[in-house]
This record gives sequence, structure tokens and C-alpha cells, in this order.
Amino acid sequence: MLWAWLRGAVALALLLAARVVAAFEPITVGLAIGAASAITGYLSYNDIYCRFAECCREERPLNASALKLDLEEKLFGQHLATEVILKALTGFRNNKNPKKPLTLSLHGWAGTGKNFVSQIVAENLHPKGLKSNFVHLFVSTLHFPHEQKIKLYQDQLQKWIRGNVSACANSVFIFDEMDKLHPGIIDAIKPFLDYYEQVDGVSYRKAIFIFLSNAGGDLITKTALDFWRAGRKREDIQLKDLEPVLSVGVFNNKHSGLWHSGLIDKNLIDYFIPFLPLEYRHVKMCVRAEMRARGSAIDEDIVTRVAEEMTFFPKDEKIYSDKGCKTVQSRLDFH
Repeated sequence: MLWAWLRGAVALALLLAARVVAAFEPITVGLAIGAASAITGYLSYNDIYCRFAECCREERPLNASALKLDLEEKLFGQHLATEVILKALTGFRNNKNPKKPLTLSLHGWAGTGKNFVSQIVAENLHPKGLKSNFVHLFVSTLHFPHEQKIKLYQDQLQKWIRGNVSACANSVFIFDEMDKLHPGIIDAIKPFLDYYEQVDGVSYRKAIFIFLSNAGGDLITKTALDFWRAGRKREDIQLKDLEPVLSVGVFNNKHSGLWHSGLIDKNLIDYFIPFLPLEYRHVKMCVRAEMRARGSAIDEDIVTRVAEEMTFFPKDEKIYSDKGCKTVQSRLDFH
């Protein structure tokens, strides 16, 4: 027993030492882990290393049941997004030889769940989620603020994506605030999203690209309102009712990072996913979920008060929350 404990302790010490020098001398890392393997006698290089550092495991399967449960329990009022994202990710990850990267474009007003979904997807693909070394978030106003630097941004973006996909084929790239991205920047990654086996010796076919945008929110709301006024259920809205309108609308929207983009023109975006505006009942669901997340008992009086503090549109019908669930957390702080 003592020998087993000592053997593990020595191995751990060697591995920690290897991590300290990792940035300076890769050979030393190999020697240290090799020594640890020799001492333990039964763990491979990768097994040992991946116990102490995040590894890109290309063979790691997607737990479709866990993803389905996450979407159904945490995302409210978005039957289309839940269905399409589940099918798209499951089909893509079950394909051992995809012909191109999976590219999803999420559209809808703020507070409807786009960022939340990207977080759920990231967590189901890589255990550390948005904190993973293999999940990369770009925010247009933060990373690409200056219109006069478009060429520089394009070069930097290509290098960043090439380097990270080279390190992990299953890398995930999320582009937030696409409606604020200067037109033309995103076309720099067009070759990576196309049906090429390799680009400059790198295969991008197992990567996933997700675009988040408010663009198209007006088109989505119009369709939802048309269904409501016709007495049809929200859940009757199908992807075919919105996807063609979205793709054309976003392509022709000058306030969209996808304006006249080759990504749309060449049909490289696999799914345009609409996020419907949220109703009063959905806001109440968000309040309950936030209370559970805080470990608080569900108080329906508070749930109702928070929901009623929100503002709704259109002016006459007052059906949809104009901020979705975006301000639920801050409003709940006052109760």
C-alpha cells in the first residue's frame, strides 16, 4: 500500500514539474512524463497527461441524451432551436467523415437564449465549456472594433483558427454580435467552411462554427405574430416557415456581418436557427430557473412580480417580452 502511494506521489510530482517547464522545453516534458510512466508502469503518456491537463479527445462521443435534457430543461420557448441543434450536433458528431465543418447561425432578439444555447453546446462538446482551450469566443465589438482594420482582422482570424484547429480538430468557434461585425471580415474564414479535404495541410471538417446575431429578429417576430393572430399555436411554427426568409433577409441586411457574404452565397451555413420572441409564460419559467440556480425556494408571488415588471410588445397586444429573459437576474435581485 505504501509503495503504491509513493509511486503515485512521485508520478504526480514529475507531472507537475513537467507542466511548469512546458512553455520552455518540450523535451523536458516528455522526459518527465516518460519517467512517470516508467514508475507507474501501467499508464500511457496520454492517460497520465490528460489526468492533469485538458486534452482534445477526438474520439469522445457526444452524449445526445444529456444534450437533449439540457436543452429541454434550460431553454424555454424555443422548440425550433432545441430540435434543430440536437439533430444537427448529433448527426455531425456521429459522422466519422464529415464533408465540411458544422456551421450554425443563430438569430433572434436579445434575451431569447442564443448565448445560453452556445454555452450549453460548448459544455456538451468539451467538459470545461466556454473555459475550454478548445472553445473560442469572438465578440465583434471587442475583437474587431475598427472598420479601417478589416484586412488585419481577417489575417489574424485566419491564423488563429488555423492554429487552433491544428491543435484540436474538434475546436468550437463562437462569433457573438454578428450584427455588429463589419461586413467582409467573416468571409476570411470561407475556405475553412467549404468542402475541402484540407486547406494548407489542415483539415477543418470536424470543427464547429456558431454565429450569434440579432439580425433577422424582426422577420422572426413577424412570423410568430402572424401565427398568433391566425389563432395558430407557437409550436406549429416549423423551420421551413423561417429559414428561407432568414437567409435572404440576413444576406441583404447591411447591418449584418453576413451582408452579401460568400458564406450564404455558397450555401456554407448549414442551418439558420430562429429564436422566437418570449411570451409572459416563458419569462416566468426563466425566473423560476434563476431561483433554482440560486438555491432559493420557488416563490410564485415573486415570480409573478418579476415577470410583470417586464415590458411587452406590440403596443396593443403586449405578447412578447422586449428584452426576453435578459434582465431577469438583475430584477430578481430586488426581491
